[in-house]
Amino acid sequence: MRNPKNLKSTWQALTSTYTDKLEMIEEVWQEIERAYTKSNRHYHNLSHLEFMINKAVRYKHKIKDFDSILFSIFYHDIFHNIKRQDNEKKSAEIATDRLNKLGVPSDKILVCKDQIMATKEHKRNASQDTNFLLDFDLAILGDSPEIYKAYIMKIRKEYAMYPDFLYKMGRKKVIQHFLNMPSIFKTEEFLNNYEQQATENLKAELDGF
Repeated sequence: MRNPKNLKSTWQALTSTYTDKLEMIEEVWQEIERAYTKSNRHYHNLSHLEFMINKAVRYKHKIKDFDSILFSIFYHDIFHNIKRQDNEKKSAEIATDRLNKLGVPSDKILVCKDQIMATKEHKRNASQDTNFLLDFDLAILGDSPEIYKAYIMKIRKEYAMYPDFLYKMGRKKVIQHFLNMPSIFKTEEFLNNYEQQATENLKAELDGF
């Protein structure tokens, strides 16, 4: 896993815009770090956050509310339990509470909540910022076949409690869900750069079952 120092610096710079309570900033960061460094976090960990933030920085000029995107990235997987179906709802609730404590304006908190909830089904959104967030979250699907294979191995480890036949059944549904979408990616930038490779990667994984 990557060193979280860069992420922590990003978090400190982001939150210090809204509060001067350094102890609160540190306390909430430690909660984020603990959540994303749990032993069962093989993919949905700090490296995933760093990956998304790097994408966000690259496309910052296209994003209207960059702070809200960053808050959504930090919190979108803070609650992650493979046995539950309400991970996004729980994550959004945690984000709402913590951002309130940090003095983030209510309109930004609402945007963050909506963006986190949008990661449940990854459908095209009326908000282009949200579409970028969704694309950052799924960008790994359109990476090289080698990186994609490493990704699916990490996902399998997160679901290690399930035997192969159950895991494959569930994974097939996830893959088919993405392949059945009008498009996996929602923004023109990601459609042009990642869609074809993502489709090839997903189909290759499906063929391997």
